[in-house]
Amino acid sequence: MTHLPEKLLAGYRNFMNGPFQAETDRYRELAREGQSPETLVIACCDSRAAPEIIFGAGPGELFVLRNVANLVPPYAPDGQYHSTSAALEFAVQALKVKNIVVMGHGRCGGIKAALDTEAAPLSPGDFIGHWMSLLAPAAEAVSGNTLMTAAERQTSLERISIRYSLANLRTFPCVRILEEKGRITLYGAWFDISTGELWVMNKETGDFERPDFA
Repeated sequence: MTHLPEKLLAGYRNFMNGPFQAETDRYRELAREGQSPETLVIACCDSRAAPEIIFGAGPGELFVLRNVANLVPPYAPDGQYHSTSAALEFAVQALKVKNIVVMGHGRCGGIKAALDTEAAPLSPGDFIGHWMSLLAPAAEAVSGNTLMTAAERQTSLERISIRYSLANLRTFPCVRILEEKGRITLYGAWFDISTGELWVMNKETGDFERPDFA
């Protein structure tokens, strides 16, 4: 008989004996009524930066879209396969979320790949290379700045990529129109894995600032 890895099964047992027991009624309600999260979080698929953990979210509270480097491509209704655009469409048009948060993070492997143009592709398809080419102009500008250290270039592009994704979100008519009507709000955030700090993008200046929790 085929089994999942034991660590996953052990984690599932803990889930059933702990969180699920504590929120059984909530799960039953979600199953019966469906989901209605108010916030879409577009995050990286990096295992160290899970939005549900970072934001302390319970079941049904966040609609999470994860991909390499938390990128949003421009609106392109070209008949091709667009998983990120499909998830965005569902969140905005069907779930009618009120907030969209693009959350990047420190030490992002996708961003590192965008900066390291000499690295060999991981496979003949070079799917990561093609995906990260969405940031090519910014990556070229940042990588050419010899006054910055490698770590500074990495952090800079991680944050610039968030601004790119926010700009691309606004190329989707459904997002742009709803934002203009005040029915949806866009946010940018950056999470530092090593310190746990969350930096939020100032909508006026584009700078990333730490929230004051005092």
